[in-house]
Amino acid sequence: MANSEMNPAWAELIRAVKQNVKPAVGCTEPVSLALASALAASHLAGRVTRIEARVSPNLMKNGMGVTVPGTGMVGLPIAAAVGALGGDPHAGLEVLKGAPVEAIAAGKLLLASGKVKVTIQEPCEEILYTSVTVYTEEASASVVISGAHTRVTRIEKDGVVLFDAKEAAHPAENAQACHMERFTLAQLVEFAQSVPFEDIGFILDAALLNGELSREGLRAQYGLHIGSTLQRQQDRGLMAKDLLTDIMIRTAAASDARMGGACLPAMSNSGSGNQGITATMPVVVVAEHLGCDSEQLARALMLSHLTAIYIHHQLPSLSALCAATTAAMGAAAGITWLIDGSYQSISMAISNMIGDVSGMICDGASNSCAMKVSTSAASAWKSVLMALDNSSVTGNEGIVANDVEQSIRNLCALASQSMQHTDRQIISIMSSKVG
Repeated sequence: MANSEMNPAWAELIRAVKQNVKPAVGCTEPVSLALASALAASHLAGRVTRIEARVSPNLMKNGMGVTVPGTGMVGLPIAAAVGALGGDPHAGLEVLKGAPVEAIAAGKLLLASGKVKVTIQEPCEEILYTSVTVYTEEASASVVISGAHTRVTRIEKDGVVLFDAKEAAHPAENAQACHMERFTLAQLVEFAQSVPFEDIGFILDAALLNGELSREGLRAQYGLHIGSTLQRQQDRGLMAKDLLTDIMIRTAAASDARMGGACLPAMSNSGSGNQGITATMPVVVVAEHLGCDSEQLARALMLSHLTAIYIHHQLPSLSALCAATTAAMGAAAGITWLIDGSYQSISMAISNMIGDVSGMICDGASNSCAMKVSTSAASAWKSVLMALDNSSVTGNEGIVANDVEQSIRNLCALASQSMQHTDRQIISIMSSKVG
Protein backbone atom coordinates (compact mmCIF):
# COMPACT_ATOMS: atom_id res chain seq x y z
CA MET A 1 0.00 0.00 0.00
CA ALA A 2 1.36 3.42 -0.98
CA ASN A 3 2.30 5.88 1.73
CA SER A 4 0.90 9.41 1.48
CA GLU A 5 4.43 10.82 1.81
CA MET A 6 5.30 9.13 -1.49
CA ASN A 7 2.05 10.04 -3.21
CA PRO A 8 1.81 13.78 -3.93
CA ALA A 9 -1.90 13.56 -4.83
CA TRP A 10 -2.82 11.90 -1.55
CA ALA A 11 -0.63 14.35 0.36
CA GLU A 12 -2.50 17.22 -1.31
CA LEU A 13 -5.87 15.78 -0.32
CA ILE A 14 -4.73 15.36 3.29
CA ARG A 15 -3.51 18.95 3.24
CA ALA A 16 -6.87 20.09 1.84
CA VAL A 17 -8.69 18.48 4.75
CA LYS A 18 -6.30 19.93 7.33
CA GLN A 19 -6.70 23.40 5.80
CA ASN A 20 -10.49 23.25 5.55
CA VAL A 21 -11.52 21.17 8.57
CA LYS A 22 -10.71 23.14 11.72
CA PRO A 23 -12.16 23.78 15.18
CA ALA A 24 -14.27 26.95 15.44
CA VAL A 25 -16.08 28.45 18.41
CA GLY A 26 -19.25 30.20 17.26
CA CYS A 27 -20.52 31.13 13.82
CA THR A 28 -17.51 31.88 11.66
CA GLU A 29 -18.68 35.23 10.26
CA PRO A 30 -19.04 36.99 13.66
CA VAL A 31 -15.90 35.13 14.74
CA SER A 32 -13.99 36.57 11.77
CA LEU A 33 -14.99 40.05 12.92
CA ALA A 34 -14.02 39.19 16.51
CA LEU A 35 -10.62 38.01 15.28
CA ALA A 36 -10.01 41.27 13.43
CA SER A 37 -10.96 43.20 16.58
CA ALA A 38 -8.68 41.07 18.75
CA LEU A 39 -5.75 41.55 16.37
CA ALA A 40 -6.30 45.32 16.24
CA ALA A 41 -6.54 45.56 20.04
CA SER A 42 -3.35 43.53 20.45
CA HIS A 43 -1.41 46.44 18.93
CA LEU A 44 -2.74 48.90 21.51
CA ALA A 45 -2.15 49.65 25.16
CA GLY A 46 -4.76 51.17 27.43
CA ARG A 47 -8.52 50.93 27.67
CA VAL A 48 -10.57 50.42 24.51
CA THR A 49 -12.93 53.39 24.09
CA ARG A 50 -14.51 52.84 20.69
CA ILE A 51 -14.77 50.31 17.86
CA GLU A 52 -15.79 50.93 14.27
CA ALA A 53 -16.16 48.15 11.71
CA ARG A 54 -17.24 47.77 8.11
CA VAL A 55 -18.18 44.37 6.71
CA SER A 56 -19.25 42.91 3.37
CA PRO A 57 -22.99 42.46 2.74
CA ASN A 58 -22.65 38.67 2.98
CA LEU A 59 -20.79 38.86 6.26
CA MET A 60 -23.50 41.16 7.60
CA LYS A 61 -26.13 38.65 6.41
CA ASN A 62 -24.47 35.80 8.27
CA GLY A 63 -23.84 37.80 11.43
CA MET A 64 -27.14 39.54 12.09
CA GLY A 65 -29.09 36.71 13.67
CA VAL A 66 -26.58 34.43 15.38
CA THR A 67 -25.76 34.23 19.09
CA VAL A 68 -22.16 35.01 19.99
CA PRO A 69 -20.70 32.34 22.33
CA GLY A 70 -20.70 33.18 26.01
CA THR A 71 -22.59 36.46 25.60
CA GLY A 72 -26.24 35.51 25.26
CA MET A 73 -26.45 38.30 22.67
CA VAL A 74 -27.05 38.27 18.94
CA GLY A 75 -25.20 40.12 16.21
CA LEU A 76 -21.90 41.50 14.99
CA PRO A 77 -21.40 44.44 17.42
CA ILE A 78 -21.08 42.21 20.48
CA ALA A 79 -18.63 39.98 18.57
CA ALA A 80 -16.47 43.01 17.76
CA ALA A 81 -16.58 44.24 21.37
CA VAL A 82 -15.76 40.92 23.03
CA GLY A 83 -13.07 40.20 20.45
CA ALA A 84 -11.32 43.48 21.21
CA LEU A 85 -11.64 43.20 24.99
CA GLY A 86 -11.15 39.48 25.59
CA GLY A 87 -10.35 37.64 22.36
CA ASP A 88 -7.17 35.67 21.73
CA PRO A 89 -5.59 37.15 18.57
CA HIS A 90 -3.53 34.00 18.04
CA ALA A 91 -6.42 31.50 18.23
CA GLY A 92 -7.89 31.87 14.74
CA LEU A 93 -11.49 30.66 14.60
CA GLU A 94 -11.31 29.90 18.34
CA VAL A 95 -10.64 33.56 19.16
CA LEU A 96 -13.55 33.72 21.63
CA LYS A 97 -12.96 30.37 23.29
CA GLY A 98 -11.31 31.72 26.43
CA ALA A 99 -12.93 35.15 26.64
CA PRO A 100 -13.12 36.07 30.37
CA VAL A 101 -16.45 36.89 31.97
CA GLU A 102 -15.10 40.34 32.83
CA ALA A 103 -14.28 41.02 29.18
CA ILE A 104 -17.76 39.95 28.08
CA ALA A 105 -19.33 42.26 30.66
CA ALA A 106 -17.08 45.13 29.58
CA GLY A 107 -18.00 44.48 25.95
CA LYS A 108 -21.70 44.71 26.77
CA LEU A 109 -21.12 48.03 28.56
CA LEU A 110 -19.19 49.39 25.58
CA LEU A 111 -22.04 48.30 23.32
CA ALA A 112 -24.69 49.84 25.59
CA SER A 113 -22.83 53.17 25.57
CA GLY A 114 -23.08 53.33 21.78
CA LYS A 115 -19.34 53.00 21.25
CA VAL A 116 -19.48 50.04 18.85
CA LYS A 117 -20.55 50.61 15.26
CA VAL A 118 -20.76 47.98 12.50
CA THR A 119 -21.87 49.01 9.00
CA ILE A 120 -21.89 47.50 5.52
CA GLN A 121 -18.93 48.24 3.27
CA GLU A 122 -20.25 49.31 -0.12
CA PRO A 123 -19.10 48.84 -2.75
CA CYS A 124 -17.32 45.66 -1.71
CA GLU A 125 -15.66 43.28 -4.14
CA GLU A 126 -14.88 40.61 -1.54
CA ILE A 127 -17.63 38.26 -0.35
CA LEU A 128 -15.82 37.83 2.97
CA TYR A 129 -14.54 41.19 4.19
CA THR A 130 -14.18 43.00 7.49
CA SER A 131 -12.28 46.13 8.42
CA VAL A 132 -12.07 47.01 12.12
CA THR A 133 -10.58 50.05 13.83
CA VAL A 134 -10.14 49.89 17.60
CA TYR A 135 -9.53 53.12 19.53
CA THR A 136 -8.04 53.95 22.91
CA GLU A 137 -7.56 57.43 24.36
CA GLU A 138 -4.05 57.63 22.89
CA ALA A 139 -4.03 55.55 19.71
CA SER A 140 -5.90 53.45 17.16
CA ALA A 141 -5.22 50.29 15.18
CA SER A 142 -6.95 48.80 12.15
CA VAL A 143 -7.09 45.28 10.76
CA VAL A 144 -8.56 44.04 7.48
CA ILE A 145 -9.53 40.40 6.97
CA SER A 146 -10.67 39.50 3.46
CA GLY A 147 -11.02 36.56 1.12
CA ALA A 148 -11.24 34.01 3.95
CA HIS A 149 -12.34 34.03 7.58
CA THR A 150 -8.81 34.28 9.01
CA ARG A 151 -6.88 35.84 6.10
CA VAL A 152 -5.38 39.06 7.42
CA THR A 153 -4.56 41.38 4.53
CA ARG A 154 -3.67 44.66 6.26
CA ILE A 155 -2.68 45.99 9.70
CA GLU A 156 -2.23 49.67 10.55
CA LYS A 157 -1.47 51.59 13.73
CA ASP A 158 -2.08 55.33 13.85
CA GLY A 159 -2.08 55.40 10.06
CA VAL A 160 1.23 53.56 9.72
CA VAL A 161 1.07 50.32 7.74
CA LEU A 162 2.49 47.43 9.77
CA PHE A 163 1.53 44.65 7.37
CA ASP A 164 0.22 44.51 3.82
CA ALA A 165 -0.50 41.12 2.26
CA LYS A 166 0.27 42.42 -1.23
CA GLU A 167 3.78 43.36 -0.19
CA ALA A 168 4.31 40.32 2.03
CA ALA A 169 3.12 37.63 -0.39
CA HIS A 170 5.62 34.92 -1.25
CA PRO A 171 5.52 32.46 -4.19
CA ALA A 172 5.94 29.61 -1.70
CA GLU A 173 2.42 30.28 -0.44
CA ASN A 174 0.96 29.10 -3.74
CA ALA A 175 2.87 25.84 -3.45
CA GLN A 176 0.76 24.98 -0.40
CA ALA A 177 -2.55 25.77 -2.11
CA CYS A 178 -4.88 22.82 -2.66
CA HIS A 179 -6.25 22.49 -6.18
CA MET A 180 -9.40 20.43 -5.80
CA GLU A 181 -10.23 20.98 -9.47
CA ARG A 182 -7.46 18.49 -10.28
CA PHE A 183 -9.44 15.66 -8.72
CA THR A 184 -12.59 13.71 -9.47
CA LEU A 185 -15.11 12.22 -7.10
CA ALA A 186 -13.88 8.76 -8.09
CA GLN A 187 -10.36 9.71 -6.99
CA LEU A 188 -11.69 10.93 -3.64
CA VAL A 189 -13.39 7.58 -3.09
CA GLU A 190 -10.23 5.68 -4.02
CA PHE A 191 -8.18 7.85 -1.68
CA ALA A 192 -10.55 7.45 1.28
CA GLN A 193 -10.64 3.67 1.04
CA SER A 194 -6.93 3.15 0.28
CA VAL A 195 -4.90 5.77 2.14
CA PRO A 196 -3.10 4.39 5.23
CA PHE A 197 -5.25 4.79 8.33
CA GLU A 198 -2.44 6.41 10.29
CA ASP A 199 -2.42 9.29 7.81
CA ILE A 200 -6.09 10.14 8.31
CA GLY A 201 -6.76 9.22 11.93
CA PHE A 202 -6.84 12.92 12.80
CA ILE A 203 -10.29 13.22 11.19
CA LEU A 204 -11.77 11.35 14.16
CA ASP A 205 -11.43 14.64 16.06
CA ALA A 206 -14.44 15.80 14.03
CA ALA A 207 -16.53 13.04 15.57
CA LEU A 208 -15.30 13.94 19.06
CA LEU A 209 -15.89 17.70 18.81
CA ASN A 210 -19.18 17.64 16.92
CA GLY A 211 -20.41 14.70 19.00
CA GLU A 212 -19.81 16.67 22.19
CA LEU A 213 -21.57 19.68 20.68
CA SER A 214 -24.54 17.44 19.82
CA ARG A 215 -24.75 16.18 23.41
CA GLU A 216 -24.62 19.76 24.65
CA GLY A 217 -27.47 20.68 22.30
CA LEU A 218 -29.61 17.93 23.83
CA ARG A 219 -28.60 18.85 27.38
CA ALA A 220 -29.77 22.47 27.31
CA GLN A 221 -32.26 24.61 25.39
CA TYR A 222 -30.19 26.37 22.73
CA GLY A 223 -31.71 28.44 19.94
CA LEU A 224 -34.83 26.81 18.53
CA HIS A 225 -33.74 23.52 20.22
CA ILE A 226 -34.73 21.50 17.13
CA GLY A 227 -32.86 18.40 18.26
CA SER A 228 -34.33 18.23 21.75
CA THR A 229 -37.81 19.06 20.39
CA LEU A 230 -37.63 16.14 17.96
CA GLN A 231 -36.36 13.92 20.76
CA ARG A 232 -39.32 14.85 22.97
CA GLN A 233 -41.74 14.12 20.13
CA GLN A 234 -39.98 10.80 19.61
CA ASP A 235 -40.49 10.03 23.30
CA ARG A 236 -44.18 10.93 22.92
CA GLY A 237 -44.53 8.46 20.08
CA LEU A 238 -45.09 11.12 17.41
CA MET A 239 -41.82 10.23 15.70
CA ALA A 240 -40.37 6.80 15.15
CA LYS A 241 -37.41 5.52 17.16
CA ASP A 242 -35.36 4.74 14.09
CA LEU A 243 -32.11 5.58 12.38
CA LEU A 244 -33.51 8.48 10.32
CA THR A 245 -34.89 10.21 13.41
CA ASP A 246 -31.63 9.68 15.29
CA ILE A 247 -29.69 11.22 12.41
CA MET A 248 -31.96 14.27 12.41
CA ILE A 249 -31.95 14.68 16.20
CA ARG A 250 -28.23 14.38 16.78
CA THR A 251 -27.23 16.48 13.80
CA ALA A 252 -29.74 19.25 14.57
CA ALA A 253 -28.75 19.28 18.25
CA ALA A 254 -25.15 20.09 17.39
CA SER A 255 -26.30 22.97 15.19
CA ASP A 256 -28.67 24.16 17.95
CA ALA A 257 -25.78 24.44 20.38
CA ARG A 258 -23.48 26.12 17.90
CA MET A 259 -25.98 28.71 16.71
CA GLY A 260 -27.37 29.19 20.20
CA GLY A 261 -24.09 30.41 21.68
CA ALA A 262 -22.47 27.32 23.21
CA CYS A 263 -18.80 27.87 24.06
CA LEU A 264 -17.78 24.44 22.76
CA PRO A 265 -15.90 24.25 19.44
CA ALA A 266 -17.41 22.76 16.31
CA MET A 267 -15.20 21.03 13.77
CA SER A 268 -15.89 23.21 10.76
CA ASN A 269 -15.69 22.46 7.05
CA SER A 270 -14.88 25.11 4.42
CA GLY A 271 -15.13 27.85 7.03
CA SER A 272 -18.51 26.80 8.40
CA GLY A 273 -19.34 25.00 11.62
CA ASN A 274 -22.74 23.91 10.32
CA GLN A 275 -21.12 22.40 7.25
CA GLY A 276 -18.69 20.55 9.48
CA ILE A 277 -21.52 19.30 11.69
CA THR A 278 -23.55 18.17 8.67
CA ALA A 279 -20.59 16.36 7.13
CA THR A 280 -19.89 14.62 10.44
CA MET A 281 -22.89 13.70 12.54
CA PRO A 282 -24.99 11.66 10.06
CA VAL A 283 -21.90 9.54 9.32
CA VAL A 284 -21.19 9.07 13.05
CA VAL A 285 -24.78 8.00 13.81
CA VAL A 286 -24.84 5.45 10.99
CA ALA A 287 -21.36 4.14 11.88
CA GLU A 288 -22.50 3.56 15.47
CA HIS A 289 -25.63 1.79 14.23
CA LEU A 290 -23.55 -0.50 12.04
CA GLY A 291 -20.96 -1.17 14.75
CA CYS A 292 -18.10 0.21 12.64
CA ASP A 293 -14.59 0.42 14.05
CA SER A 294 -12.44 3.56 14.23
CA GLU A 295 -10.76 2.95 10.90
CA GLN A 296 -14.06 2.54 9.05
CA LEU A 297 -15.40 5.69 10.67
CA ALA A 298 -12.24 7.63 9.80
CA ARG A 299 -12.41 6.60 6.14
CA ALA A 300 -16.10 7.48 5.90
CA LEU A 301 -15.55 10.85 7.59
CA MET A 302 -12.60 11.55 5.32
CA LEU A 303 -14.73 10.87 2.25
CA SER A 304 -17.59 12.95 3.64
CA HIS A 305 -15.46 15.98 4.47
CA LEU A 306 -13.44 15.75 1.25
CA THR A 307 -16.61 15.52 -0.86
CA ALA A 308 -18.02 18.56 0.95
CA ILE A 309 -14.78 20.46 0.29
CA TYR A 310 -14.74 19.27 -3.33
CA ILE A 311 -18.24 20.61 -4.00
CA HIS A 312 -17.81 23.79 -1.96
CA HIS A 313 -14.59 24.54 -3.85
CA GLN A 314 -16.79 25.19 -6.91
CA LEU A 315 -19.07 27.59 -4.98
CA PRO A 316 -18.64 31.19 -3.83
CA SER A 317 -17.44 31.30 -0.21
CA LEU A 318 -20.87 32.68 0.75
CA SER A 319 -23.92 32.65 -1.50
CA ALA A 320 -27.69 32.21 -1.60
CA LEU A 321 -27.26 28.43 -1.64
CA CYS A 322 -27.46 26.81 1.78
CA ALA A 323 -24.16 24.95 2.00
CA ALA A 324 -25.52 22.54 4.60
CA THR A 325 -27.04 20.81 1.59
CA THR A 326 -23.68 20.31 -0.12
CA ALA A 327 -22.07 19.23 3.16
CA ALA A 328 -24.84 16.65 3.48
CA MET A 329 -23.92 15.37 0.03
CA GLY A 330 -20.57 14.59 1.60
CA ALA A 331 -22.36 12.78 4.41
CA ALA A 332 -24.36 10.80 1.85
CA ALA A 333 -21.09 9.74 0.22
CA GLY A 334 -19.57 8.69 3.55
CA ILE A 335 -22.65 6.75 4.65
CA THR A 336 -22.99 4.99 1.32
CA TRP A 337 -19.33 3.97 1.49
CA LEU A 338 -19.91 2.45 4.94
CA ILE A 339 -22.83 0.36 3.72
CA ASP A 340 -22.06 -0.37 0.11
CA GLY A 341 -18.62 0.93 -0.77
CA SER A 342 -19.21 1.28 -4.50
CA TYR A 343 -18.54 4.44 -6.46
CA GLN A 344 -21.75 3.89 -8.45
CA SER A 345 -23.92 3.96 -5.33
CA ILE A 346 -22.07 6.99 -3.96
CA SER A 347 -22.66 8.84 -7.24
CA MET A 348 -26.33 7.94 -7.20
CA ALA A 349 -26.75 9.14 -3.62
CA ILE A 350 -25.22 12.53 -4.43
CA SER A 351 -27.33 12.88 -7.59
CA ASN A 352 -30.44 12.06 -5.54
CA MET A 353 -29.58 14.86 -3.13
CA ILE A 354 -29.03 17.34 -5.95
CA GLY A 355 -32.49 16.42 -7.22
CA ASP A 356 -33.95 16.88 -3.73
CA VAL A 357 -32.56 19.91 -1.86
CA SER A 358 -30.64 21.85 -4.51
CA GLY A 359 -32.79 24.98 -4.16
CA MET A 360 -32.55 25.58 -0.41
CA ILE A 361 -31.57 29.20 0.20
CA CYS A 362 -29.23 30.64 2.81
CA ASP A 363 -30.96 33.56 4.52
CA GLY A 364 -28.17 34.23 6.98
CA ALA A 365 -26.75 32.42 9.96
CA SER A 366 -29.35 32.05 12.71
CA ASN A 367 -30.99 29.56 15.05
CA SER A 368 -33.14 28.32 12.16
CA CYS A 369 -29.99 26.91 10.53
CA ALA A 370 -30.54 23.83 12.69
CA MET A 371 -33.75 23.18 10.73
CA LYS A 372 -31.91 23.34 7.42
CA VAL A 373 -29.19 21.09 8.84
CA SER A 374 -31.73 18.47 9.97
CA THR A 375 -33.53 18.65 6.61
CA SER A 376 -30.25 18.15 4.74
CA ALA A 377 -29.27 15.25 7.00
CA ALA A 378 -32.64 13.59 6.39
CA SER A 379 -32.24 14.07 2.65
CA ALA A 380 -28.83 12.42 2.82
CA TRP A 381 -30.25 9.29 4.44
CA LYS A 382 -33.20 9.15 2.04
CA SER A 383 -30.83 9.55 -0.91
CA VAL A 384 -28.59 6.77 0.39
CA LEU A 385 -31.53 4.39 0.76
CA MET A 386 -32.60 5.11 -2.82
CA ALA A 387 -29.07 4.50 -4.10
CA LEU A 388 -28.84 1.20 -2.21
CA ASP A 389 -32.01 0.17 -4.03
CA ASN A 390 -30.37 1.16 -7.34
CA SER A 391 -32.80 4.07 -7.67
CA SER A 392 -31.57 7.47 -8.75
CA VAL A 393 -32.75 10.78 -10.16
CA THR A 394 -31.88 10.54 -13.84
CA GLY A 395 -30.31 12.93 -16.30
CA ASN A 396 -33.76 13.55 -17.77
CA GLU A 397 -34.89 15.37 -14.63
CA GLY A 398 -34.14 18.96 -13.68
CA ILE A 399 -30.52 20.01 -13.19
CA VAL A 400 -29.35 16.45 -12.56
CA ALA A 401 -27.19 14.95 -15.32
CA ASN A 402 -26.33 11.34 -16.06
CA ASP A 403 -22.80 12.07 -14.85
CA VAL A 404 -22.48 13.04 -11.18
CA GLU A 405 -19.60 15.42 -11.91
CA GLN A 406 -21.81 17.33 -14.34
CA SER A 407 -24.64 17.34 -11.80
CA ILE A 408 -22.31 18.97 -9.27
CA ARG A 409 -21.18 21.52 -11.86
CA ASN A 410 -24.79 22.34 -12.70
CA LEU A 411 -25.64 22.91 -9.04
CA CYS A 412 -22.59 25.09 -8.48
CA ALA A 413 -23.29 27.09 -11.65
CA LEU A 414 -26.68 28.05 -10.22
CA ALA A 415 -25.12 29.21 -6.96
CA SER A 416 -22.28 31.06 -8.68
CA GLN A 417 -24.39 32.82 -11.30
CA SER A 418 -28.18 33.14 -11.15
CA MET A 419 -28.46 32.73 -7.37
CA GLN A 420 -26.26 35.80 -6.90
CA HIS A 421 -29.37 37.83 -7.74
CA THR A 422 -31.26 35.86 -5.10
CA ASP A 423 -28.49 36.61 -2.62
CA ARG A 424 -28.78 40.35 -3.18
CA GLN A 425 -32.54 40.18 -2.67
CA ILE A 426 -32.11 38.22 0.57
CA ILE A 427 -29.60 40.77 1.87
CA SER A 428 -31.95 43.62 0.93
CA ILE A 429 -34.84 41.99 2.83
CA MET A 430 -32.68 41.34 5.89
CA SER A 431 -31.17 44.84 5.88
CA SER A 432 -34.62 46.41 5.83
CA LYS A 433 -35.39 44.68 9.14
CA VAL A 434 -32.53 46.43 10.95
CA GLY A 435 -33.92 49.34 12.95
